[in-house]
Amino acid sequence: VMAGSGLVNGEDGLWIKLAALPLFVLTVMVTKTCIDRSQKPVLILSHLFLAEAAFLTAFMVAGLYYQPFVDAGDITVAITGALGLIALAIRNTASKTVIKKMSPTVLMTGNTTQLGINLTDYLNNRSPENAKDLAHSSVLVFSFLIGALVGALLYLKLSFWAVGLFILPVLYLSVMARDKEFLQHIA
Repeated sequence: VMAGSGLVNGEDGLWIKLAALPLFVLTVMVTKTCIDRSQKPVLILSHLFLAEAAFLTAFMVAGLYYQPFVDAGDITVAITGALGLIALAIRNTASKTVIKKMSPTVLMTGNTTQLGINLTDYLNNRSPENAKDLAHSSVLVFSFLIGALVGALLYLKLSFWAVGLFILPVLYLSVMARDKEFLQHIA
């Protein structure tokens, strides 16, 4: 959408927006290959969380180092954005492969669509099953909205330092993903 808007409006930084999709797909391919070739499948989720945390940290450091961003087409914008995008692609790949029992937490279009479907089902048939499905999708979308709001407020107050607050839970998950009991609940 952003690339299409940039193309139509002749905005700066179009090359960065256009490069985002191939970079995302390439990262997914590399991540999936790492998952498939892992010599220690028990540790793969821990390694994925660790890789995500590493790229989030690099994203934060790049943002702190290169800010303020004044030219949307500058290479520093591309580097910073790419590091964050890679972290997101790793998480998406993990959620579609290794932790597929859990609802995706980074695919809000799909989760929002599911909320609409579940709301319709519940309004048409107020069964306990439909209520449970509606509650589940509502929590995902509401959590995303709260997270986005908190993230925006933290960014306004802390700049790229705010990313550090989100790296800590990912590192915690990396440690927890080494526990067999924890893995039984999510993998």
